[in-house]
Amino acid sequence: MPHDPYKALYLHLPFCVKRCGYCDFATEAMAADDARIDAYVEDLCLQIRRKAREGELGALETVYLGGGTPSHVGLSRLSMLLYTLSLSMRLEPDVECTMEANPESLTERMVRDVWALGVNRLSIGVQSFDDAVLAVLGRAHDADGARRAVAAAQTRFENVSVDLMCGIPGQSAESFEASVREAVALGVTHVSVYPLTIEPHTPFDAAVLSGEMPEPDDDAEAAHMEIAARVLAEAGFARYEVASYAREGFECRHNIAYWTGVPYLGLGRSAATMTQNAERRMRVQDGRVTDDLDARQMAAEDLMLGMRMTRGVSDDQVARAAAFLPDAPEALADLTSQGLVVHEGGRFRPTERGWLCGNDLYGRLYALAP
Repeated sequence: MPHDPYKALYLHLPFCVKRCGYCDFATEAMAADDARIDAYVEDLCLQIRRKAREGELGALETVYLGGGTPSHVGLSRLSMLLYTLSLSMRLEPDVECTMEANPESLTERMVRDVWALGVNRLSIGVQSFDDAVLAVLGRAHDADGARRAVAAAQTRFENVSVDLMCGIPGQSAESFEASVREAVALGVTHVSVYPLTIEPHTPFDAAVLSGEMPEPDDDAEAAHMEIAARVLAEAGFARYEVASYAREGFECRHNIAYWTGVPYLGLGRSAATMTQNAERRMRVQDGRVTDDLDARQMAAEDLMLGMRMTRGVSDDQVARAAAFLPDAPEALADLTSQGLVVHEGGRFRPTERGWLCGNDLYGRLYALAP
């Protein structure tokens, strides 16, 4: 279908040194010298060149190399991939280009070279600065390795993010708070905080079912999220999305694209593409259509996704949505009376309670267009 230009590009590198017990992403553990990684990266480069020839990369504003563990594939393959990107699109400093990395495979040399090739944001999968918690998660690094990785990143990058996990069995509130404080002390500019989720068919799922591991405690997760919000706010970070905090000007523009209805192109195994025009929005993964929305459903989804963001949705957006969804103003009024949403400054914004009761908030808005 004729579609609006893609503004965001996601490149999936589905390889890790080992698979974590909680992971259900499309990834596999593979030795870094495995020839299958070479074949995969070469094919990804061919896909990038093909999309460039088709004129699909001309309006990109963000690029994200995710995984898996992109740093695990090594510098020569990353160099080939980034060089192909630079030939295929406008990879200038105003284009946000993020690469995920894990501490065990991020070196100062890699930092120097990917920075020179156009990456301008690094996202490091730290998860915790507590060795006992890292052991529970089955991570391939220890806390000292995480500290060294952040320091290596900062030899070139100002824009460094770390991921932290909370609600992990055996993780105390004190341990989690210490990890958040350590991230701040190390001088990162962005922190993402994710509660542990037990996904079906993962080793953690099997451990919970067999009684070897307790189920994550919702109250502990909520308490940990409140700790993160308090400590990071005190340190000058603003929460701009349900799971993400940043110093001013260091918000992840690629993540924001996903929550604001921006068309994105995904290349690589299991990467999702979202294509849209005024009448229709489609998501495709591995050649299979996973979503096919009409204008009414698009309007409802945009209201729902907007509530992932601290800024919520504007009165103007609600008015535009109401042209397709006459019940939208009433639904937002109900959510406001329930304390899940607040209306101020010409915007409907989610409250802390709204995020904690996300199923009620998101479900009510999405149900406007069944």
